[in-house]
Parts: sequence; structure tokens; C-alpha cells
Amino acid sequence: MKRTEETEKLLTERFGRDTLIALATESGGKPYVRTVNAYYEDGAFYIITHALSNKMRQLAQNPAAAIAGEWFTAHGRGVDLGYIEKEENHRIADRLKEAFSAWLNNGHVDMQDENTVLLCIQLETGTLFSHGTRYDIEF
Repeated sequence: MKRTEETEKLLTERFGRDTLIALATESGGKPYVRTVNAYYEDGAFYIITHALSNKMRQLAQNPAAAIAGEWFTAHGRGVDLGYIEKEENHRIADRLKEAFSAWLNNGHVDMQDENTVLLCIQLETGTLFSHGTRYDIEF
């Protein structure tokens, strides 16, 4: 089923804030999974990360990605949106800065470093469970 108003509402309620998800990538035929802080909006998860991280190197070679969160799994494509402070990133970067405010300025992330980038996982298909109902979603 195509993403509906109902499924978008469920996804936004569940993931439209600082949330932990498992992000899987592939390199050399091996899967790699890590937990990341993410924020959901309009069919995509957004992550602040370092441009030279393994996940970014792996996604540059093969953009296929999978995620898993609270009763939700999905497949999509990783898109490097570049430096977080680029003009075209301001809208989503401001939302992430607000969502991640509890930990963002604790010294882990240097917003002035041009290697601090936004990763977008543009979802393609997913399965969401909510109150006993299964939704198979095409984004």
C-alpha cells in the first residue's frame, strides 16, 4: 500500500523526534549494523554524522540501506546531503538541532567541521506494526 495519511501520522508520532534506530549498510558482501540517533520526516530518516565514517564510506559505494526501529523495518537509499550548515540544509538541520538538543552540544559533534554532514535515508518500502495491525508501505 502507498504511504497514507494514517501511516504517516503513525511514523511521525513514533519517530518524529530524537529516536534510536538500527542502520544497516553493506560492504564487501558483509552487512554492517549500528545504532544511530535519527529523526523521521516525510518518508525519510535524517542522521547527523561524520563524512569519513564507515557508514558514509559504505553508502558511497552502495547506497542501499535498511533500518529497524520500534516495530518498524524498512529499506531505502542513503543520500549524503553534505555539510550540515550548507544553506540548502538549514530547514532540516534546524529540526535536527532541536530534536537532538539534549546531546548535540556535548562535545561529540563539531558543527563547524565541514565533515559534519546530514545523512538522509530515503525510504522505499517498509513494514510498520501498530496495535495489532500490519502496514506494508511503499514510499
